[in-house]
Amino acid sequence: MPGSALQFLDPHVVTRLANMELRARLVVEGFITGLHRSPYHGFSVEFAEHRQYMPGDSIRFVDWKIYGKTDRYYIKQYEEETNLRSTIVLDTSLSMGYASGDHVSKLEYGASLAAALAYLMIRQQDAVGLACFDEELRSYLPPHATRGYLHRLLVNLQNARPSGKTGAARSLHQAADRMKRRGLVIIISDLLDDPAGVIGALKHFRHRKNEVIVMHVLDPMERSFAFGTDAVFRDVETAERVTTLPWQIQESYRGAMSQFLETYKRECREHAIDYVMMDTATPFDVALTGYLARRERLH
Repeated sequence: MPGSALQFLDPHVVTRLANMELRARLVVEGFITGLHRSPYHGFSVEFAEHRQYMPGDSIRFVDWKIYGKTDRYYIKQYEEETNLRSTIVLDTSLSMGYASGDHVSKLEYGASLAAALAYLMIRQQDAVGLACFDEELRSYLPPHATRGYLHRLLVNLQNARPSGKTGAARSLHQAADRMKRRGLVIIISDLLDDPAGVIGALKHFRHRKNEVIVMHVLDPMERSFAFGTDAVFRDVETAERVTTLPWQIQESYRGAMSQFLETYKRECREHAIDYVMMDTATPFDVALTGYLARRERLH
């Protein structure tokens, strides 16, 4: 079972599943299995604490599984307030629909990751919300902590399709304005917009006292530009076409990409924003571990 659970950290395996709720559950189960084998085994991933039944407690909170094992009554103890309020902000612009070779698209990867994060948050009794954007903020579901609400979030993620041009800076400002209470903001995007504008929007979240994690998702070929012979490149957002010999511009492209990524890393570090770089071949536990590390620091 442990080996089969761990395979669901592989994006290629996970995205073959049509049902987003099943994807989320299997990723989280695989992740928790992996935690038990890693230095991060101390992270809290339990549903609730228990205490012994006392006269006056409602029997509907009795954990009958524990009773069956111990012949003693224990009740599930839930806090009235959730541990943390989190909002996942997902880029659904056309550029997120790109996929090279047999890789999954950036949106497939991002939506599956968002689903797993939401599932894990609800499991930990955290409130979670979801915002989706392209040229502007298209949808916003404020954070709640119920399993019924999780289903609503997962349906939205399952129906997400790439559309519209990228307007990350504008959309992130709009999302920041919608969030009335501070919490944790997780941004999943390829960030293919003017870095100065995007950093300004990230600072907007910080100005409102939010903690921020940026999960920067790219396709492996966007990082390496390891294309072979002559190629015609088409902009997925404008349909503009350019014919070129990739090997002739690979070195300059990689230099520009390295500078692009370094700008985000540096600016995020300077503004106390967690930055996680990944591509669509990266196992999901990398991102989930980044989330749990930040969550632990908030408590």
